[in-house]
Amino acid sequence: MDIKQLNTFKIAAETLNFTKTAKILNFAQSSVTSQIKSLEKELDAKLFERLGKKLYLTEIGKQFKTYADKMVNLSEEAKSIATGGDEPSGTLIIGAQESQCTYRLPPLLKEFQQQFPKVKLIFKPAHSDKIAKEQLLKGDLDVAFIMDEVRYTDSLVVEPLAKDEMKIVASPDHRLANHLEVYPQDLKDETLLLTETGCSYRTIFENTLTKAEVYPSNRIEFVSIEALKQCAIAGLGIAKLPYMAVEKDISTGRLKELKWQSDAPAFFTQIAWHKDKSMNLPLKSFIDLACQMLKDKEEI
Repeated sequence: MDIKQLNTFKIAAETLNFTKTAKILNFAQSSVTSQIKSLEKELDAKLFERLGKKLYLTEIGKQFKTYADKMVNLSEEAKSIATGGDEPSGTLIIGAQESQCTYRLPPLLKEFQQQFPKVKLIFKPAHSDKIAKEQLLKGDLDVAFIMDEVRYTDSLVVEPLAKDEMKIVASPDHRLANHLEVYPQDLKDETLLLTETGCSYRTIFENTLTKAEVYPSNRIEFVSIEALKQCAIAGLGIAKLPYMAVEKDISTGRLKELKWQSDAPAFFTQIAWHKDKSMNLPLKSFIDLACQMLKDKEEI
């Protein structure tokens, strides 16, 4: 196997589409197919399988991707040294929820691109912390930003960055908007506007209600936080969202923070990566820069 084959496999494993892979690498699609077949023949193993019109990695393909990533990264580092330290290049695949991408990460991304203009950043939506962690474990992401309680695992390195305030919000016209205190029991007949299943703060919100034996029957689930927020503004129900996502709307009066009376664990924005991840210069620098720019030293 050669680096050209490995890089083609790496891109194909990320896109799961040979046509897109060919466009990214500026190859003919037949060349991509030929390289993958040659690699499979050399390994004596199927790396991809096609089910219907969709392409999937086999279990061996998923395992091999981890090693392919390492070999491609090492090759790029070796080329950089051999050419006298040319600017690092390559790709970083980052997972993050919509709220992080919109409200917290833009300054970090701008600074990183100024330092590493030849490194391509690809964002993959991680609608829940559970999905982000699964993608890190499978090697589909290089690094991810998650919002959760601080929980350490054997397989992931997790670095807390900043404490996140969570707010229970509703339209200013909602019947609970001007209550001096709002308890879980007050929500028994309300419509809940919820983020996707697996989102940590949704899970804790629902667990709080269950503990209080409150089971609202009307629940609307959203993938997009912005869509959820607009529905709250329109008066469709009550939502629990990160303060950074609703701060402006609360200050302008489009949303009202309810005086929520319930204990809840502390939430933190965290950066996480696989403990066995090969640390090339761009990835290490991205993590270091995130810690430098986002870490709240008073809260952690």
